[in-house]
Amino acid sequence: MTRFLVRLAAVIAGMAPLVCRAESSALTLDLTDHWVGITALVLFVLAYTFVIIEEFTHLRKSKPVMLAAGIIWAIIAYQYATESIPHASEVAVRHFLTEFGELFLFLLTAMTYVNSMSERRIFEALRSWLVRRQFSYQRLFWITGILAFFLSPVIDNLTTALVMCAVLLAVGKDSPKFVSIGCVNIVVAANAGGAFSPFGDITTLMVWQTGLVDFQTFFALFVPAAVNYLVPAVVMSLAIPKENPAVDGEVITMKRGARPIMFLFGCTITTAVAFHNFLHLPPFLGMMTGLAYLQFYGYYLRRTHVVTPDNQQHHGHAGEVTAFDGFREIARAEWDTLLFFFGVIMCVGGLGFIGYLDQLSQYAYTELGATIANVLVGIASAIVDNIPVMVAVLQMNPEMDLVQWLLVTLTAGVGGSLLSIGSAAGVALMGQARGQYTFFSHLKWTPAIAAGFALSIWVHLIINDSYVGVLPG
Repeated sequence: MTRFLVRLAAVIAGMAPLVCRAESSALTLDLTDHWVGITALVLFVLAYTFVIIEEFTHLRKSKPVMLAAGIIWAIIAYQYATESIPHASEVAVRHFLTEFGELFLFLLTAMTYVNSMSERRIFEALRSWLVRRQFSYQRLFWITGILAFFLSPVIDNLTTALVMCAVLLAVGKDSPKFVSIGCVNIVVAANAGGAFSPFGDITTLMVWQTGLVDFQTFFALFVPAAVNYLVPAVVMSLAIPKENPAVDGEVITMKRGARPIMFLFGCTITTAVAFHNFLHLPPFLGMMTGLAYLQFYGYYLRRTHVVTPDNQQHHGHAGEVTAFDGFREIARAEWDTLLFFFGVIMCVGGLGFIGYLDQLSQYAYTELGATIANVLVGIASAIVDNIPVMVAVLQMNPEMDLVQWLLVTLTAGVGGSLLSIGSAAGVALMGQARGQYTFFSHLKWTPAIAAGFALSIWVHLIINDSYVGVLPG
């Protein structure tokens, strides 16, 4: 009966074919073969080309995708207006805005905490401690990799990679070979560690926020993620110089309030999980509540801040004389990244509204099968970046069991390690270790990384397949 009514509405409106979408509660046109669809596709490809070559053009990645998003929805709305369906595109845009808003507020809180920990010199103190231990290159290779693997689930893979790379550059200034291999190791470790935690990567966060995978279920990916990291790490460790670096590192201590801020970050994560799991509220609300914890503690730090001669001369850090300001740390958030997410979600949403994602889902998940499709998602994320790829998968919302949703979470998270340009961590380290860690120095180890990628998929399908009826979801 419903199908008959949809067909009848199509005839009355003079349009065909029409598809009824529950999320927009509006009839939508198939514009995949229309000039609107083709133009939108070209605009997205062009915009993403600028994103890929950002390193050479120095044009921030948010700018082209935001412009493309606006034009794509403008031409969609124009076509719908000419077909006398003026509000369908508006309803869809509001739906995608809600999707972005939840992600935005969640990330804004996480970024503010990371900025606050950086301002309190937590990461500098960690780097200083590691440098002063005077470990061998072999031990530093494993220490930085393992730390990256276990830190990225908490403070995200990009921040983790930058902190660990700073350690490599400090101790490996006389060994470019060590820095080069160490950076590859850190990128692989950070991406793998981020795959088994909702907080480790944008893709895992999006999957968790949609409610497709429960918080605790992500940890079923721990063993596959560890395999993904360890296989290439063992191979690369054979090429590490068997020497001890000569380092005389400066002693850096954390600022007042550093440890309480770390504790409050843990409380914030706990609040977000509790809101989602027990109160069935969106995780961003728990994160924003946690941001209030930081702001109140920041108020206390400001009220009790005292400037003394010791403050001003403490290890030459003039910043000691400045009181902590929570709003300053909010302002220091990665706004280019946040606006980039807006552009990507709106662009991919527009392509989905046109009808391209339905066609892609039909081919990939129906004709090829979920396993092959999800492996291809991981490979594609090494070229296109995992964020738009995962946004597309979530908007397709293919019929998959929990094991397959975990698989696509794993492949999208670790697939970017195949190439240096495949993840934010890789791109950032190419800039930080310019001339030592490059696209081709990473490409040299791609076969070993691909072996870890393939083995991690196999391990996941073996160990987690039997839990499909047990894991929540």
